[in-house]
Amino acid sequence: MDKNVWLSRRALKLHAVILILVPAFMALCIWQITRAVGGNTLSWAYVFEWPIFAGYAVYMWWRFVHEAAEDTPPASAEHGAGGQREPDAGPERAPHREDEAEEDADLAAYNRYLAQLAEQDRAAERGRAAER
Repeated sequence: MDKNVWLSRRALKLHAVILILVPAFMALCIWQITRAVGGNTLSWAYVFEWPIFAGYAVYMWWRFVHEAAEDTPPASAEHGAGGQREPDAGPERAPHREDEAEEDADLAAYNRYLAQLAEQDRAAERGRAAER
């Protein structure tokens, strides 16, 4: 397991949040138990709800901590053997799609159509203004 996953700035913030949330949810669960035993029947729903919230918080904490590791590219893929970025390595480009030119032509035709409609609206507005 990579130490950077657990000790990154983002991960440390997530650790702090989970260390506050889970005990708070458990305290709320205990509070609801005392209310439920005291006769408040609605509190029985919360008795089971707060541990579910705590479990979901732990699940999301785990996902967020490991998501940061997956989003970060490995050092060997971006940098050369010495840890320096290779000077001729430019940004990766998406492969050129053959139908891009067709899409551009369609977009240009659509824009011309919209310009015609706008001109027709302006002409109609001028005609209405002249009638008054």
